[in-house]
Amino acid sequence: MNLRYTFDDMKKVDRSQLGEMVPLELFRTIRLIGLNQGLPLGGKGTTLTIGRKIGESLPVTSVEELIMLFEDLKIGLPRIVHSDEHKINIAVEDCFCKGLPTLAEEKMICDLEGAILEGALTKILGRKISVKEIKCNATGHEHCEYEVKLSS
Repeated sequence: MNLRYTFDDMKKVDRSQLGEMVPLELFRTIRLIGLNQGLPLGGKGTTLTIGRKIGESLPVTSVEELIMLFEDLKIGLPRIVHSDEHKINIAVEDCFCKGLPTLAEEKMICDLEGAILEGALTKILGRKISVKEIKCNATGHEHCEYEVKLSS
């Protein structure tokens, strides 16, 4: 008996009455109340570990496929705003936090999405990278943005 799920397993939905969608409010509640407010240190270690694992499991082999999958999964609308041999900046429009009240403190809350990018890009590029959220809708920025640092 296999006790591990794959990304393909997640597509298998058999809910005849409620269908395949759950409200964004539920996802936000799990992320921001359950993980962020319910775990020590805002759940950062947990969301980073989860996000990297999700990113590694995604069926993508190129940055373009990753961008399309982010859109298909309604994570957000990513676009590359800067790219050179040392770093890539990815802006994500319409992120899950869009429309939430602006936080009084400069606290970035979309670390899961950055960790998903990190896991997927590490697999795609075949090299060590790190991803840091540098802008967030929840802190009043026009979009969420991630700085991807590429190792040599």
